[in-house]
Amino acid sequence: MNDKNIKDWERLKDEELLDFRLCDFHLTIKGTDLEVYVQQLYYELTQKNIIFHPVCYLADEWLCPDLEPVIGIPFYLAHSRLKKLEHKMMLDVEGGTKSSCMRLLRHEAGHTINYAYRLYRRKRWKELFGLFSKDYPQKYRFRPYSKSYVRHLEDWYAQYHPDEDFAETFAVWLTPKMNWREKYRGWKALEKLEYVDRLMKEISNKQPLIKTGKKLWEASRLTLKLKTYYRRKRKLYEEEYPDFHDSNLKEIFFSVDFSPSNSKASRFLKYHQKQILDNVSMWTGEKKYIINRITKDLIKRCDELNLYTGNNECNTVSKITAYITTLIMNYLYTGGFKKGR
Repeated sequence: MNDKNIKDWERLKDEELLDFRLCDFHLTIKGTDLEVYVQQLYYELTQKNIIFHPVCYLADEWLCPDLEPVIGIPFYLAHSRLKKLEHKMMLDVEGGTKSSCMRLLRHEAGHTINYAYRLYRRKRWKELFGLFSKDYPQKYRFRPYSKSYVRHLEDWYAQYHPDEDFAETFAVWLTPKMNWREKYRGWKALEKLEYVDRLMKEISNKQPLIKTGKKLWEASRLTLKLKTYYRRKRKLYEEEYPDFHDSNLKEIFFSVDFSPSNSKASRFLKYHQKQILDNVSMWTGEKKYIINRITKDLIKRCDELNLYTGNNECNTVSKITAYITTLIMNYLYTGGFKKGR
């Protein structure tokens, strides 16, 4: 890789770009939209009389290292070309808009406040949120309609771990113009919000016990190539799906072409793929990459079974969307796409 390529990497094709290491891009937060968003976070903290402003840096993903009061922001958010590549590889850009980025920054800020002031050691904190020392599960079963937790990030993330519960509660509390008392009236989660409100008043204008932390997985130090990064990232969301679609697909589509106006089921799914992807992702909170893999699997199977659509296109879209949503929800609840697995 020569110096010219390094200088002109923004113009390279995706295949060429994937050969670069994360540290080759020499990315910084300064001068980007991220700098504006971080300053917005600091302003929101100041408005609440919280004088601790966590250091933010570019990392390989969104993170706040355990007990380290610093915020890692994904490197790809620092450049539009890398955001474009992220979208191509993962079908989504986590934190790619101002609103989503601020939601994530407020969440990570909740972790840093927790660590900087060692709030997790307090008796009342443990009573409301649970034990900080509890192990993180590989998968978690959430209750979508539970009113014991706030709803801030996707996947009902507050239900994942006591530390995440606090971070999510803090993020809701910090969000400007959020009338959380009204929104969560009658919810058990309101007790947690009231506690955070009292706690933040207690630490207002006070110096933190821990002022900074280690910048783990800092992008400028990572020699990992982008192609390896994405191979690992995609693998993280891959699952081995059981081959049980046939009977369900035959309930939705037909094995006989009834009229010239009907199209092949595989072609139909490809045409409506984006619509299905967006709708299932919105209602389940699952990664688009996972949903897309299921959809591709169904397209392939429809071709193999030589299935066709019926006359009611809207009804067919509704049925296949509901089916994929069911697969995703089974997975989120049980860890598998089949019930009882």
